Amino acid sequence: IIDRSMKFKALARSEKKCTRELSSDVRARPRNTAPELHPFARAREYKRALNAVKLDRVFAKPLVGALDGHGDGVWCSAVPRSSLVQFLSGACDGEIRLWDLATRKTVWKTPAHRGIVKGVSIAPYMAEHFVSVGDDSKAKLWSLSLDNLRNADGSDDVPKPLATFTGTSAFNGVDHHWTRDHFATASDVVQIWDHNSSDPIQSFKWGSSTTLSVRFNPAEANLLASTGRDRSLGLYDLRAGTPLRKVVLASYCNAMAWNPREPYHLVAACEDSNLYSFDTRHLAKPTMIHKDHVDAVLAVGFSPTGKEFVSGGQDRMLRIFENTQPRSREVYHTRRMGRIWCVNFSQDSKFVLSGSDDHQLRIWKAQASDNLGKQHARREQRLEYTAALKKRFENMPEIRRIAKHRQVPKVIKKIQATRAMQRGSERRKEGNRRQHSKPNSTQHKKPERMRAVIGELE
Repeated sequence: IIDRSMKFKALARSEKKCTRELSSDVRARPRNTAPELHPFARAREYKRALNAVKLDRVFAKPLVGALDGHGDGVWCSAVPRSSLVQFLSGACDGEIRLWDLATRKTVWKTPAHRGIVKGVSIAPYMAEHFVSVGDDSKAKLWSLSLDNLRNADGSDDVPKPLATFTGTSAFNGVDHHWTRDHFATASDVVQIWDHNSSDPIQSFKWGSSTTLSVRFNPAEANLLASTGRDRSLGLYDLRAGTPLRKVVLASYCNAMAWNPREPYHLVAACEDSNLYSFDTRHLAKPTMIHKDHVDAVLAVGFSPTGKEFVSGGQDRMLRIFENTQPRSREVYHTRRMGRIWCVNFSQDSKFVLSGSDDHQLRIWKAQASDNLGKQHARREQRLEYTAALKKRFENMPEIRRIAKHRQVPKVIKKIQATRAMQRGSERRKEGNRRQHSKPNSTQHKKPERMRAVIGELE
């Protein structure tokens, strides 16, 4: 007799969940993820995160290679937006070279200027032409294609410029417009040039100081920023033809770069060994002060993702910062590397390129422990898993200590220790002064971000 009120539970399994697509796939194993059955799950994850951080430091070999060929220090460089292979550099002996990063060889070279090549800039909207400026008061327009630079009869293999522009004084920097055939130069004045005109179409001058660098905004292409020897950071509007705003900093800026993903933000590399992030809508104080360099910062460049930037300085250190963090995430150096005059991210944000005094261009990994080459799917899943574990336990003391530890030269370590001692002494002195003074008799010291800007002009 069958009781029809009885209920039977049947197991239902899908064959797809138990069948492997490839013979090399790992067999799926059923697991019960109930927390009470795995009391040591968190301890296991912590141990895996600790091992992953240790392995990152073991396999941290950031230097990929060097580009050898320049006969003098490398002063400037540029990366085209539409290519991962091409790379442009200018040296102190006036030579310009176009490189193939895949083979690490020179595509073509030419003696472009008499004196230092102070800047090179590739036209972003077509990536077929670039502009170079030098100490000889010349700005020259070139083509990235060698065939376009040779004579029509092929009698001369030395590349020739497509056009030459003559300024009134030596140029210090150049940047190409994002959407037009215009470019800006920095000298005793800021000048805007057209490819088809031998004279500047616009000029901006605010004060009597020399301009060191100029950069067009990547989103609002008619907005131009410049830095000067009078410690100024200025903004110009090409449509109105007048300067907009200007702030005077505590120390002058050697270079600056716009954030490509947050166009209102820029980073200025200053002589006081710090980098300052600014929101151009509120220039009264910087949004962040990035520290770790121990000498003047000479170059800065943003990643295409807008989340990181790289800087190089007179202390011969190459540092990578997250744009929201005050301290560097990574530091690279070699024994022979000189002062770093130019830095760039590759367009896939996986590599960093630097040019220095020792005539060398170097290629670095953006992530020091990255494994170059094609990754298997299981390897990628493993890396994502370990990255999530490291993020979860990043504030644990042992993991944080291992992840942040870096080997730096002895002289850098001594300078950092001395500065830390000075900052601690200053804090104690300020605290003692407040403690042993009458109420309201001493003025509070301004915050460091407020001290960075001396004044603002409009």
